[in-house]
Amino acid sequence: MSASKDSGKTYRTECTGTALETVKRHSSDEAITFFGACFCPFVQRAWIALEYLGVPYKYCEFKHCWNSGPDRYFADEVDPYKKPQGLLEVSPKGLVPGLKLHDYNPPRALNESTVILEYLEDVAASTTKRTLLPPVTNPYARALIRLQADHVNRALVPAFYRYLQAQDADAQIKAQGGGSGEGEARTMKAGLGLWVEGGDLGYVDAMAGPWIFRATSVLKHYRGFTMPEGEKFTAWTQRSFDHPSFKATCSTEDLYLDSYERYAHNRPNTSQVANAINSGRGLP
Repeated sequence: MSASKDSGKTYRTECTGTALETVKRHSSDEAITFFGACFCPFVQRAWIALEYLGVPYKYCEFKHCWNSGPDRYFADEVDPYKKPQGLLEVSPKGLVPGLKLHDYNPPRALNESTVILEYLEDVAASTTKRTLLPPVTNPYARALIRLQADHVNRALVPAFYRYLQAQDADAQIKAQGGGSGEGEARTMKAGLGLWVEGGDLGYVDAMAGPWIFRATSVLKHYRGFTMPEGEKFTAWTQRSFDHPSFKATCSTEDLYLDSYERYAHNRPNTSQVANAINSGRGLP
């Protein structure tokens, strides 16, 4: 059951808070232009990686890049059957995040948040030397982290939207619904990231964190959801939300509450993601 009557609020079009400060710091031209939307968790996971890996980029929200009337807005937030041509040149599905790579002539494009994370890892390996993954000397540990990331995409992300979009209590309740040896555990410490006390930001932190962050505000506000209690989980969420690379990509709570009202009331054609959840299809 929804917490309030649908007031008709729509998604925000500009970052606020620390995210806005980060946008201003990345307003100059770079070899990579990063196209985003201020409330989108798929964007945030790639943005966290850009910040942590230290890869130079210019942040560009679609409304500032294409001024084409009502279609100038963000990717999956416009009419899902009508996309501005400039957006489709970066992302054929019309979804954020997207990258435009200016070191190529003509410039090339890249989309899909998980692919972008992998690309940024490769770029950083030969430039900044930073990584969100365990060392390349242990490919099995890296594979285990990727399995965790795959689980985030297949289970956590769809569950978030099913829970938020469900319009009756029974459906909301329903929507909530491999080991390694000691050597792997040691070398996975970097990949396990902030789950380990004293660790640094890891790949799965970036992959899952944006949805956990929204659960603490959006799901709490619209569904009365409370985070699971547990010393280790609570410590992980606090370390994640307090990490400089994570905080740098966060807007103020009101932005998320306004932007997700349409999901909470399951308005028709809210986004491609919402349509996929309603039809039982995989996410686009």
